[in-house]
Amino acid sequence: MHISVLGASRFGVATVRQFIDAGHEVVLIDQDRDRLDALSDDLDCAMICGDGTLPSTLRDAYGDGSDALVVLTNADDVNVLAAVVGRSVGYKRVIPQIVRTELLSVAEELDLSDVIAPHESVARSIYSALVDDSQVETEMALHRELRFVNHAVPQSLDGTAIGKLDLPEDARAVAYSGEDTETFADTDVTLRAGDHLFFVATADAAEALREIFATSDDTE
Repeated sequence: MHISVLGASRFGVATVRQFIDAGHEVVLIDQDRDRLDALSDDLDCAMICGDGTLPSTLRDAYGDGSDALVVLTNADDVNVLAAVVGRSVGYKRVIPQIVRTELLSVAEELDLSDVIAPHESVARSIYSALVDDSQVETEMALHRELRFVNHAVPQSLDGTAIGKLDLPEDARAVAYSGEDTETFADTDVTLRAGDHLFFVATADAAEALREIFATSDDTE
């Protein structure tokens, strides 16, 4: 597939990497030239510096035809506008990220049926996991020994980078969700109290994670 991604945010870049690794052609769009230059040696994709809400910019990315426009900037209003413009340009699918719940009804009115709503998705996952497992923290069995585990960040870990955590060997931080962001759990992501960190871990490592976060809570 040929895919355009608007927004060189951490989430946007992680998404671009997923597409590239799967063998798809990707065009990354962002207004920050310095940001694109910094990513140029790391990402094997075309890059366009420009305003992704303008038809001219999206037409450049669309080229001779594109399967989808994925809009992942950190501004909901930009994402909605770019999605509408992208649809008018001719993209077969437009997929905007919308964080603020009150804008989801606007997206529905605009017939934007493919919407990434990170907080809604995480909330549903947490609810389902709690109902299935009846534990305070989210923990779901993935397959045999692996578990999907969620822990709220305690005050004692506020400001700590994920890469600085002393995690069990068989635990991997995979996603991070906060009030205004949801992203992959890269090592440079800084934790904020009250946000949520998601892990894939073995059963033993999941137990060790509970002890780590419980110890952290006790030190507040």
